[in-house]
Amino acid sequence: MERPLRLIATNPLDRLARTLEALLVVAAQPLPTEELAAAANDDVERVETALGLLGERYREGRSGIVLEHVAGGYAFRAAREAAEACGRLFERPVQRGLSPAALETLAIVAYLGPCTRPAIARIRGVAADSAVAGLLERGLIAEAGREEEPGGAVRYRTTALFERVFGLESLSQLPRVDELGADEDELRERLHAVADKRPA
Repeated sequence: MERPLRLIATNPLDRLARTLEALLVVAAQPLPTEELAAAANDDVERVETALGLLGERYREGRSGIVLEHVAGGYAFRAAREAAEACGRLFERPVQRGLSPAALETLAIVAYLGPCTRPAIARIRGVAADSAVAGLLERGLIAEAGREEEPGGAVRYRTTALFERVFGLESLSQLPRVDELGADEDELRERLHAVADKRPA
């Protein structure tokens, strides 16, 4: 039978692990190793070792919360077996499913971002105002400046929350366009056509 991992008060590495645990609990977003090291006033190598201890303690199937490396940092999330109960407790928009329009818009921003509403509308073939507003409200996309010309349209990019929700360490983990199914040629053509154009 597997023995539970115990954090012993006299062990400096275990004390560091408890400090990191507290930092991750109070953090609003994933924290990179360097930021954890600075906050804990310790070196990166020891922080990585202590995160290994926490990762073993808080892993899927062992705990109700799980330590994960996501969006360029470390964060706690609910274990899969507890996710449904957590969803019932909070019932916030970010926990509810995304509509097909929102998913299409989010995919466009993830692959082409930063991009504008007119660019998104051209790809989808319909207005994107409602979908963009909903994604902004949920914190999955954010403003990323404007096009350079006077009165240029606002550009949007995905956020760290998007990476966290979809379990990505970075956008480089997104599937390649040619892995997205039978309509890949059409999708690629439409994405490239918009990427090469400025918004109207």
